[in-house]
Amino acid sequence: MSSQLKSQSMGLRTYQDPLHHGISLDSADSAEAMVMELIDSAPFQRLRRIRQLGPAFLTFHGAESSRFTHSLGVFHLARKALNALIKLEPNLIKFRGLLYGAALLHDLGHGPLSHTGEEIFGFRHEKWSSLLIRKHSAIKDPLERFNKGTADQVADLIELDQAPHGVIKNLISSQLDCDRLDYLLRDSYSTGTSYGRLDLDRILSALTIAPDGDLAIHPKGLMAVEHYLVVRNLMYRSVYNHRLNEVCNWLLEKIIHIARELGPNQIWADNFMRKWLWHPNTVDLETFLANDDIRMGYHLLRWQDEAPIPLSKLCNRLLNRHLLKALAIDHLNNGEQLEVLALTRKLAEANGHDPDLSCGLRHQQHHGYHPYRGGLRLWDGNQLQAIEQVSPLIRSLINPCGSSWLIHPKEIHEKLKTQLKRFSESI
Repeated sequence: MSSQLKSQSMGLRTYQDPLHHGISLDSADSAEAMVMELIDSAPFQRLRRIRQLGPAFLTFHGAESSRFTHSLGVFHLARKALNALIKLEPNLIKFRGLLYGAALLHDLGHGPLSHTGEEIFGFRHEKWSSLLIRKHSAIKDPLERFNKGTADQVADLIELDQAPHGVIKNLISSQLDCDRLDYLLRDSYSTGTSYGRLDLDRILSALTIAPDGDLAIHPKGLMAVEHYLVVRNLMYRSVYNHRLNEVCNWLLEKIIHIARELGPNQIWADNFMRKWLWHPNTVDLETFLANDDIRMGYHLLRWQDEAPIPLSKLCNRLLNRHLLKALAIDHLNNGEQLEVLALTRKLAEANGHDPDLSCGLRHQQHHGYHPYRGGLRLWDGNQLQAIEQVSPLIRSLINPCGSSWLIHPKEIHEKLKTQLKRFSESI
């Protein structure tokens, strides 16, 4: 079937989104026909099988939305923003294919359990997104049919933050990009938290173009952007870096570490997972795409039933939500945290637990706002200013905030709290 006939056969399509309501596509529009073809491809459909928030569903039971849903949302917001900005700079219309492709495909290279998968397997999703866009025919061909060179441009934007126009780059990767706007709204909605109720219309209507041709914000949107940045900070503290999320991530890291140590002679893994575990340098596009939350979950189930006891126990903990506890120890310095970990290991061992499987530390650091990574600017028609120069609230978010969690068995929780109190009083 020719690309023209294929486009005509796709017709009109609407995705009913819980946040954005109807996301409509029309194959009579060449850029939207390209998007429809990309959505229908197997690599993009795979994103239905990857949870947006990884193992966070064990903490927030509604956190079941997928990377597929999020990616459609990012495309929708990018299209909406571009349609408004074209009125200010009509020349931007020639970058539609690049923007639509990058917005839709920015998470194509996520592995099982999203960002947790990156930690436990050790890869960057941007790199795999780029490889799939450049090499996989079901992704590359629709981009190239729309306009030759689009595939490389989309891959460069996702992997290298490079684009032929600053506005396009900032809509995809900045402190106020379409990705962040969608995931804050979506993650707040799916986790049942109330922080992420952004004034999305106000933010989008405030987007403007500075004299240098790059993206800026009209002062009328300052309060909405301040609110967005505060929301982002709160979501990291209350959802993304939630103590039980950190426990689940720690358990998954342990599971993969032990599986790799045991090796293929002691545990079962299918041909795809064997490469992911023991031969990561041999993972090709087919092997990468074969892994998702379903395959990962099946291996955890098999290991729970069949693997040697250390691995079996950890899988049982995760799958049946017999989670470990976590105490905040941010107030202690690195040396003191290691002392407390040693004390925790002794308490765990005295209570019949293997400290290697039940005790650990997790550290996270987050910038509420980073002025040097896609920093925001205000443009009122006369003066261009960095947003932190105008807003004391945003300026206060520049300093990073960190969290340190002491992971331990629940059976020693009360005794450990008492010991920690004594330890803190003695320093």
